[in-house]
Amino acid sequence: MNHKHCRSFALNRRFVLLTGCSGGGKSTLLQALSERGFATVQEPGRRIVAEQLAGAGDALPWVDMKAFARRAIEVALSDLEAAQSVDDIVFFDRGLIDAAVALAHAGGPTIEQTLGETLVYERRVFIVPPWRQLFAADAERRHGFDAAVQEHHRIEKALETLGYLPTELPKVAVQERAEFVLKDCGVL
Repeated sequence: MNHKHCRSFALNRRFVLLTGCSGGGKSTLLQALSERGFATVQEPGRRIVAEQLAGAGDALPWVDMKAFARRAIEVALSDLEAAQSVDDIVFFDRGLIDAAVALAHAGGPTIEQTLGETLVYERRVFIVPPWRQLFAADAERRHGFDAAVQEHHRIEKALETLGYLPTELPKVAVQERAEFVLKDCGVL
């Protein structure tokens, strides 16, 4: 996987990325945005884990992080391609940047080698901060809170390196978070 695959996508001001700390409320926020009628794209990682567990695959973050991250890049690229046909704003729960960060952390190519210099999401990215009270491990999230915080810092650093503008979401109820995002996106 190299940045040639990412060059087919140019900055899209309709593609809004929600990222940050694992277990910080991204999926719940995405659901709230969907309930308000906005197009949303579920997190690639959770879909991959469900797919791999159902098929006895090994592209799981706790088995083979590189294989998992490569698969996440494939899924994120497919999601971006599918979203091209949506005329309105699209909210993504994680995506290509998160997958590139995971691949680099697993010893794969650097984030820049994977993504190149092209921004594919709106420059302003909403980032959920570590929030211990929300964090919970489950069958698809087997890492602990400390690992989630480390991942969060890697993502923040990558966003800044790539030229994105991280906007940290407040630690408030999901409906307040949704309003914050929608106001910031100019749709409220």
